Amino acid sequence: MRHRKSGRHFSRPAAHRNAMLDTMATQLLDHEAIQTTEAKAKELRSVVDKLITLAKRGGIHARRIAAARLNQKVVNRALQGEEAKAESKENNAVLRKLFDDIAVRNANRPGGYTRIIKLGNRHGDNAPMVRIELVEKAVPAEIKPAIQVTTAD
Repeated sequence: MRHRKSGRHFSRPAAHRNAMLDTMATQLLDHEAIQTTEAKAKELRSVVDKLITLAKRGGIHARRIAAARLNQKVVNRALQGEEAKAESKENNAVLRKLFDDIAVRNANRPGGYTRIIKLGNRHGDNAPMVRIELVEKAVPAEIKPAIQVTTAD
């Protein structure tokens, strides 16, 4: 009996399952949309929603919890100059995007930060494929028109 047992196991040990979900969450936050199977997307949704809620809370403790889940490293404040900049850029790109960009975009949303769009079945094994994406899209920078229109006064 499966009473009070939640979550999907995906025929994987717990460490492999958690590593897979952490990696998928990192990729979703980085690219803002990924394509995967329906079961994995439904599990991933809860992981990403909790991370975005954590990012909305803010603070160094929330950042460290998110960094542990996303396999990112918090910047070592002891490093000085170029070493600190290089470590910060390569280690905290997704973490910085989560706290500085995604959390700000979703500040007024009380939950439901992701959407799942069904794409059909995969040809090889007929698995239902979906696209999971963030609901609040990044606003693209304004594109300047190639031709300036001027009016005569």
